[in-house]
Amino acid sequence: MGKVFIGTGRRKSSVAQVRMTTGSGKITVNGKDVRDFMPYETYVMDLKQPLVLTNNENTFDIEVKVTGGGASGQTGAIRLGITRALLQYDEPNEGNEDSYRKILKRAGMITRDSRAKERKKPGLKAARRAPQFSKR
Repeated sequence: MGKVFIGTGRRKSSVAQVRMTTGSGKITVNGKDVRDFMPYETYVMDLKQPLVLTNNENTFDIEVKVTGGGASGQTGAIRLGITRALLQYDEPNEGNEDSYRKILKRAGMITRDSRAKERKKPGLKAARRAPQFSKR
């Protein structure tokens, strides 16, 4: 077994711990194959985006532990975790024009999506949803 590259990703209330090793392109999420774990193929395509952009779809075996949130948040967390693991792998080429950092930055993969659910306020039914107004 080769060197292990680790990345942690977060999105909404999901946290993903990604372990990346050289291999054949197998992705395992919480002990299951990624296609069995994710409900839709679009989620699988979304989390593979950093690998596709850097031409590494069949270069690494990826093992993921993900907790919290729903399928969409977990997908975003895994994607960020994979991106961070790829950046760790590509550290020696950091300054080059074709470095992973430049490719992934241009695609907007490096930045964490900080949008999360807004908290409920007192006197309201939800974060901003007020009770129905009654004139009489």
